[in-house]
Amino acid sequence: MQPIKQLALWKQHVAWKLIGLNVLVMLIVIWLAGVSVKDFACLLVANYQLAGDEKNYFFDRTMNFYLIRASLLAIAVAAIIHFVFIKKILSPLKKLTQSTRQLTSGSYPKPVDISSTDEIGELARHFNAMTLTLKQTEENRKRMLSHVSHDLRTPLSNLHGYLEALSNGVIAGDRELYMSLLEETRHITRLVEQLHQLAVWEDRQAGSIAAGEIQMEELIMRSAQSFQLELHSNKLELEMSVEPGILWSDEDGLKQVLTNLIQNAICYSTGPKIWLSGEAGPNEYRITVSNIGEPLPEPLQELVFERFYRADPARHRAGNGTGSGLGLAIVKEIVTKLGGNVGLISEHDKLSFWITIPCD
Repeated sequence: MQPIKQLALWKQHVAWKLIGLNVLVMLIVIWLAGVSVKDFACLLVANYQLAGDEKNYFFDRTMNFYLIRASLLAIAVAAIIHFVFIKKILSPLKKLTQSTRQLTSGSYPKPVDISSTDEIGELARHFNAMTLTLKQTEENRKRMLSHVSHDLRTPLSNLHGYLEALSNGVIAGDRELYMSLLEETRHITRLVEQLHQLAVWEDRQAGSIAAGEIQMEELIMRSAQSFQLELHSNKLELEMSVEPGILWSDEDGLKQVLTNLIQNAICYSTGPKIWLSGEAGPNEYRITVSNIGEPLPEPLQELVFERFYRADPARHRAGNGTGSGLGLAIVKEIVTKLGGNVGLISEHDKLSFWITIPCD
């Protein structure tokens, strides 16, 4: 039973399988070559009568001895070479196995060293990328829960305190108090609605997108028109330069994208003007919304599209610098699902948020 158990154990190791397979192939090749050489040598001796019967017997025995010795030596050398090289080849797989165990146990392993460009090296690169993605996803989830609880706790506490005081007769309601309570409920409603929109677009598949023909110039004009009162109240001027173009895409999704981009520009603008442009290209339509604001260094330009990211964490619903940190994340999610790209160009104090949507 012991040899059977050992054989079953060897079957679990790829290195032994490869070594065994190579040894088997070498044995067959050596046996065929040896038999051929021996038969050819015997044929020569028989045809040309190079020796007597005793010497023929000695010749056959010597030939067998050297063939066996050469075969065993070849197998030993080949086995050693294969063992060394296969162990080197399979070393990254062992590291991947250890890292996978760590990942399964809930801890994130260090990136696996990549020492080759073959399939194993490619597997290691994909594993490192997967681990990084999982780690970022977990961090985003924790940050999202933290921000949601923080953004909801303050207005809910305010509402609870004021309503309790009103119900007990401690304070009397007036217009200013009711407007403050209304603003708190609007903030909660806006945050919940944005979370819902983000969840809906995350779950939406390519086949469920309601695509239709869209006149981009008309869509952009209508979206900008809905912000006229807000622009006026914030003493902002909207300068537009829109080219006509036709897209086959999701109109509601693009409306939401435009709304979020313009709203973001209004909230974080420190200048008197906002620029909105639409450019029709041969393969895509590009929309850019620009405003004057706080300059962003290049490492932070990608982070603005992450959930709950705020360029200035100290600004929390103060004046026009209010924001939930979800608007641009929704923009990125929608544009990505529509097959486009998003980005930010920061030139001194001018911030330009752009999106591209493919034409077909």
